[in-house]
Amino acid sequence: MFTNLFRALKISILSFVISLTISFLSGSSLGFWLSVTVLLVVILTGIIFDIIGTAVTAATETPFHAMAADKVKGSKQAIYLIRSADRVANICNDVVGDIAGTLSGALMVGIVFDFANVFQGLGEDLLSSIAVALIAALTVGGKAFGKSYAINNANQIIFTVGKGFSLFKINFQAKMAKQKKKGNSRKVRRN
Repeated sequence: MFTNLFRALKISILSFVISLTISFLSGSSLGFWLSVTVLLVVILTGIIFDIIGTAVTAATETPFHAMAADKVKGSKQAIYLIRSADRVANICNDVVGDIAGTLSGALMVGIVFDFANVFQGLGEDLLSSIAVALIAALTVGGKAFGKSYAINNANQIIFTVGKGFSLFKINFQAKMAKQKKKGNSRKVRRN
């Protein structure tokens, strides 16, 4: 229980620091088009991480063992991700997803103010309502598409993420060994 509480506290602090940094860097000092571009990148990042978080919970470990035996790059990392599915899904879906949602709202406020200053005849209330609806549509629609894609292609997505970790020489062997000692490894699901 203490370990989970400590992990939740670390994630909360990390979320606060990331949100504060990105919010500060993407303030209203950006131009209109740069703000829109950053907004779209933030929404897309939230969708991509939601896909990864969903895929890691649907992926099966079995095919990656054969790949790991053949020393295929990314397979060991994929096994670690699947065994840590609860943590990976929490970070991808909750932490990154919530930060992306909060930042997209904050960015949209700046964009609405910029847009209202240029077109002073339009009411800010109407612009705000349209902007919120647009962000919601993009985010919810993207995540809805992403979830079904993630469930149907879970192993391939996690393998791609594992290959990405292997490119950056991120190896989880020490963490996997520590997990085995604790007995926290996820049971292999059968198809």
